[in-house]
Amino acid sequence: MFFEEKDNRIILRVRLTPNSSSCMVRGIFTDAAGDCFLKANVVSVPEKGKANIELINFLAKKFKIAKSDIKIISGETDRYKKLEINDLSIKEKLLILAEELVEE
Repeated sequence: MFFEEKDNRIILRVRLTPNSSSCMVRGIFTDAAGDCFLKANVVSVPEKGKANIELINFLAKKFKIAKSDIKIISGETDRYKKLEINDLSIKEKLLILAEELVEE
């Protein structure tokens, strides 16, 4: 699974592709170590944090949570990121998304 619940928050792993034609979730990626990541694309370029900001805005809008509830805890300058989400209502939405992505 590309997320886990830890200490009343959600840790979401994302593999971000910047400079894409549109913002979207593209599926699930599993790395060589067996860790799963949500594959996401954003339009912004990866300079001065623009892609990270767009990722947070995109996820907040997609899951209908406050942008202030999402922060990047690792991978600021890497394609592989961990985000901390302080809104547990997102857990059910992530489970539904995971089911949809597995069916594709």
